[in-house]
Amino acid sequence: MSKVIVITGGSAGIGASAARELSRRGHRLVLAARNAERLKAVAGELQTPVHTVVADVTRRSDVERIRDEALGAFGVVDVWINNAGRGISRPVMELTDADVDEMVTVNVRSVLYGVQAIVPHFQQRGEGHVINVSSFLARVPVAPLRSAYSAMKAAVNSLGANLRLDLAASHPGIHVTTVMPGVVSTDFARNALASTGAVPPPPPGVSPMRPQTPEEVAPHSGLPTRLPDRR
Repeated sequence: MSKVIVITGGSAGIGASAARELSRRGHRLVLAARNAERLKAVAGELQTPVHTVVADVTRRSDVERIRDEALGAFGVVDVWINNAGRGISRPVMELTDADVDEMVTVNVRSVLYGVQAIVPHFQQRGEGHVINVSSFLARVPVAPLRSAYSAMKAAVNSLGANLRLDLAASHPGIHVTTVMPGVVSTDFARNALASTGAVPPPPPGVSPMRPQTPEEVAPHSGLPTRLPDRR
């Protein structure tokens, strides 16, 4: 059965690849990002109905508008994927207050805003699925230049785990999944704060990882091949 799936950061990288994969499976999509032209380009590739929303997920009002437009377009949301995020290329001792504030806002608050926007809808329906895209760096600190980013993704992991516990007893039909991809060959490194455009080298003694493509990550984005039919 076709589901309605919201993807933030849906204009490029993992988000765009997930959109293509989910459309191929027959799902209807709501894609949100800041770049209208990129959103339009991705939407043009999809085989199923899609609604695009130009929005900045660091603003709570924009995230709530994504939800409202999704409900206006399709009447329901089944899955919400918090995918938008941004990296940074600075070691711990060089981080500024502004760096940390930016990382918190883009990588943690955006997830919190998404959760708080959509979970009441899921609670009302008695079912739904939140998917938070984290990073293996939240568990394995092998990229010192990604220090603040790694810390923020660890916070995302914790938020997801606590949300899962909060909902387990009262709303067992709501699922919370955390996805932790490894190194992925996207524009992430180039777009990171203070980036030189290159992927940071691993610490001494650590072998470099083979980057995954977004297409390799997308089928494992936390969404089962077939979701349970709506009750």
